Amino acid sequence: MTSAATPSGPPAAGKSTGRAGRNLPMAIAVALLLGGLALAALTLVSWGWLLLATPAILLAVWELNEGMQAGRIHIPLVPVWLGAMAMLPAAYLGGPAALMVAFGLTILAVVCWRVASGLDGAARDIGGGAFIVAYAPFLAAFSALMLAAPDGNRRVIVFILVTIASDIGGYAAGVLAGKHPMAPSVSPKKSWEGFAGSAAACVVVGAIAVPTLLSGAWWAGALIGLVAVAMATLGDLVESMLKRDLGIKDLGRILPGHGGIMDRIDSLLLCAPGVWWMMLLLVPVA
Repeated sequence: MTSAATPSGPPAAGKSTGRAGRNLPMAIAVALLLGGLALAALTLVSWGWLLLATPAILLAVWELNEGMQAGRIHIPLVPVWLGAMAMLPAAYLGGPAALMVAFGLTILAVVCWRVASGLDGAARDIGGGAFIVAYAPFLAAFSALMLAAPDGNRRVIVFILVTIASDIGGYAAGVLAGKHPMAPSVSPKKSWEGFAGSAAACVVVGAIAVPTLLSGAWWAGALIGLVAVAMATLGDLVESMLKRDLGIKDLGRILPGHGGIMDRIDSLLLCAPGVWWMMLLLVPVA
């Protein structure tokens, strides 16, 4: 996800692209499809979100593993995948304590699995595996903690709305007015104008969504929006930094017009713990 864009050359023939270089019709179509799937998952059954989020996290783990291999880091994929499959259900069924147990057991399994193969390069590979476990399934599991509340489906919807608002507001403001780079050495297309657009959109959407869907105060929604924009921006920068460190341009290409799964969920991952905590503090369970 980016909050600003600058033209980098003429678009390829036959493609309709915006200033960000994206194939906009395809990107919009994929975004609508993903939004429809998320809405269906959250409205059909109480645990439907897990059926959508868990496979997405497994794909994200695969993309991160491919990126690590490009950087000559070979993670123990089997225990990482098993832990990724377990963490969201553990958080949903057992709460924060169960999530921490699942996280700890996964890290332990990563260490044991890799050490059993020898010690040469083990610290590097274990570090890469632990990073993936913490970055993808552990952070995503905070959405399952939101889901576990009696009004959990609506909490997850608010969480998704404020995160999407950050992306859309940042993209629009960045394209229209982006002139001052925020972190040119990490993500040249992100601008302070885009960040301002993200903040405005998040605050407005939060101030509307929280009282409408959760019967909370508008100011609580605005504060949740502020936390969301800070964490979403951090998520964008973390992924950009990771790709630069690994020497790769993209982590995946599974979603036409968007890139990989990680390009769609990087902001969601970092937002999840912050939004969960703010809702826990400021929004009573309906």
